[in-house]
Amino acid sequence: MTTMQLVGATLFACALVHTFAAKGFEMLADRHPRHEGLFHLLGEVEVVFGFWAFILVLAMALISGPGAAIDYAESRQYTEPLFVFVVMVIAASRPVLDAMRSLLRTLARLAPVRTEVALAWLGLALVPLAGSLITEPAAMTLAALMLAPQVFRPGIPEPLKYGALGVLFVNVSIGGTLTSYAAPPVLMVASTWGWDSATMLAQFGWRAALAVLINATVATLLLRAHLAPAALDEAPPVPVKVSAIHLLFLAAVVLLAHHPVLFLGLFLLFLGFTQAYQRHQDPLILKEGLLVGFFLAGLVVLGGMQQWWLQPIVSSLAPTALFFGALGLTAITDNAALTYLGSLIAGLSEQAKYMLVAGAVAGGGLTVIANAPNPAGAALLRRGFNDESIGALGLLAGALGPTIVAAILFLI
Repeated sequence: MTTMQLVGATLFACALVHTFAAKGFEMLADRHPRHEGLFHLLGEVEVVFGFWAFILVLAMALISGPGAAIDYAESRQYTEPLFVFVVMVIAASRPVLDAMRSLLRTLARLAPVRTEVALAWLGLALVPLAGSLITEPAAMTLAALMLAPQVFRPGIPEPLKYGALGVLFVNVSIGGTLTSYAAPPVLMVASTWGWDSATMLAQFGWRAALAVLINATVATLLLRAHLAPAALDEAPPVPVKVSAIHLLFLAAVVLLAHHPVLFLGLFLLFLGFTQAYQRHQDPLILKEGLLVGFFLAGLVVLGGMQQWWLQPIVSSLAPTALFFGALGLTAITDNAALTYLGSLIAGLSEQAKYMLVAGAVAGGGLTVIANAPNPAGAALLRRGFNDESIGALGLLAGALGPTIVAAILFLI
């Protein structure tokens, strides 16, 4: 263990503690208006890891020299933060949301239950499963924006909102495992281990789909008495051609997810198109998207210094222990980083590979940092909670039930 590794692990631990204490900073902002701005900044969950990543780079510059700090920061891979930012903004645009709302309302009217109950169930079940096609960050963005006015609003008891949030996070984490490209923890190992979409569907697909359906059904049953008909959108409908072009932008970005130069170029074209047809747009969620990208980039920088202690733990566990170890470790580190470390271990058995990925995706809803799309959901839904902040313990409690369901099915 080098001095820099010890500093990196310590700062990572500080970031974790800060994540759990974020709601407390929001309370301090109310009590100390003189420093309200600083406390609000420190209370933003999306700021936490970016903030501590800057401290890590500064510490590295002091200990190892400025050149080493710059080399380390530039050696990190930032494709995922950039992709999540871009896909969040496009998926949350009004034409895409209008198209998805129209589809879900049509399906909800065909269901043998109240429309608002069917819409809540579809938002917690169908949209997360669609993440296997449109990627998990896009599914999280769409589900969060569709559920926000129905579930994450005043009048819904706070425990039920945390329960619904836990179900959403877990379902998105496991719902993207039906293909080999949509879930970040699967993507990290798919090419190395030769897993294609057929393999994922056979090994994970039915288990993940069944867990998603069970979790969404239980959450909807608990929420049904508090669900009211959604308010009708008074804005004029978006022309079909405009919605189709937005959906094409979204599809192209998903296809180019591993090529940041290309999908960023497409994103610039998308911004130009929204300006040209501004009358069919709502304000883009650029601030929320940038905050989420900042969070994930900070996690990339801090997480890169944790391999020295994480990899020995992963490599020393038997398959069943590896499942529970991955499930627990996912709560304190991004599950994609965890599976990536597993992909570096030579000689893992097929059972161990399955257990590692299954544990990592099953635990993807326990904390905001457990899965890359979670910060996106937190950024879009936190205004529906008390103090406009999501408590780490509340999320953990809300995610325990659906996590147990997913774990049981993956262990069958």
